Amino acid sequence: MTVQLTKSAPSAAIAITVVDRAAFKELAPKLPAATRNWLAAVGFDGKPDSHALIPDAEGKLGQVFAGVERAASPWALAALPQTLPQGAYQLSDAGLQVPAEQAALSWELGAYQFDVYKPRRRPAATLQLLSSPEAQRGLAMAHVIAATRDLVNTPAEHMGPDELAQAAKHVAKQHGAKFSAIVGEDLLKKNFPAIHAVGRASTRAPRLIELNWGSSKHPKLTIVGKGVCFDTGGLDMKSADGMRQMKKDMGGAANALGLASLVMALKLPVNLQLLIPAVENSVAGNAYRPGDVIKTRQGLQIEIGNTDAEGRVILCDALAYASESKPELIIDLATLTGAARIALGAQLPALFAKHMDTARDLVDLGLKLDDPLWHMPLWAPYKEGIASSIGDIVNTGRNALGGAINAALFLEYFVPEYQDWLHVDLFAWNDVARAGRPVGGEAQTIRTLLAYLEERFK
Repeated sequence: MTVQLTKSAPSAAIAITVVDRAAFKELAPKLPAATRNWLAAVGFDGKPDSHALIPDAEGKLGQVFAGVERAASPWALAALPQTLPQGAYQLSDAGLQVPAEQAALSWELGAYQFDVYKPRRRPAATLQLLSSPEAQRGLAMAHVIAATRDLVNTPAEHMGPDELAQAAKHVAKQHGAKFSAIVGEDLLKKNFPAIHAVGRASTRAPRLIELNWGSSKHPKLTIVGKGVCFDTGGLDMKSADGMRQMKKDMGGAANALGLASLVMALKLPVNLQLLIPAVENSVAGNAYRPGDVIKTRQGLQIEIGNTDAEGRVILCDALAYASESKPELIIDLATLTGAARIALGAQLPALFAKHMDTARDLVDLGLKLDDPLWHMPLWAPYKEGIASSIGDIVNTGRNALGGAINAALFLEYFVPEYQDWLHVDLFAWNDVARAGRPVGGEAQTIRTLLAYLEERFK
């Protein structure tokens, strides 16, 4: 842990003065001449994610100036932990004041590295922060985001359906939740045929992971996460480049588990259900085939247009099961379509919602929290594009147009008209490095969704 919460204000740690360009321009004339001259010599002007080390009279590190874009950004201090010299630091009263939650969150995530297989080059610097509910919340949020990243970053050899189930079981134990899993052939006995069909070709058995927490007196919230632990594409096999990062195809499940963890940690007044259909989409003699017609839990018959559109196939059973208990809200998170990435890029998850006002509120909230998502339409006229001549619907559209919408419309068939539902098509991956966000697995939208849930169920 690189953020140390203290009961009293730290005194021996090196002070960091946080500024943006405007604040630095105002503060600079008030600084001692030696400090002002030093900062001018090194070219520091408050540029975001920059810093300057100021020596004391003995030539030791005396203080730090750090530039930010916004003091209240969740990434305000993220550039510092791995670039400052090792040691203990504290925030100065001079300059801009970074809120405690953002300070703890940004520093802890700035120190994040996935170091399971490759050791860190050096320990990160430590921030001493006065303990408060806000600082504790920021730290809790950072730990969940780091755990989510770790799950996505772990290679499929060590993160199959069983390992994903064990991760969920560990979270359940942490929060006193009930854990269960339906595994292998039992999926057929319990009427989850679509999950079984996608995962049956792997030597690692498919399963439906379930976690339940909270009081039945509270409104029910169900979170569903796509858990494809590796996706070859099945018999419609991906190219080598297309398969390279498919360990991340369980990113929806990792984010769903992260969101559920925060709901429990913050003790939201809900009756929580978490569902993760976990499979490996593999190639074998018993793999499901293009042209097959698969029965689903709901009873609809799915024609398989392409075995690489497997995420929606496993989600349909989970969504049908979730709807049976008529929760107040269902949220599913899934690394579902390349079409969403083509439309919105890596940093903007696509949001589909039953209610326009909810979608608009979430977009605004995401922009405010720097955890964005973008509203896409459940455009009903496109449903004719996923009609099947031999089944009820097909798991691919007529062509590549509107691919993310087609996938969302496919899922909508398994959610009753009366049921409130949010579908998030995310990337769960940073394709470029930014402060606090190294290339690799990422938690996307869970801070925004948590804030929305806190407001809705307060």
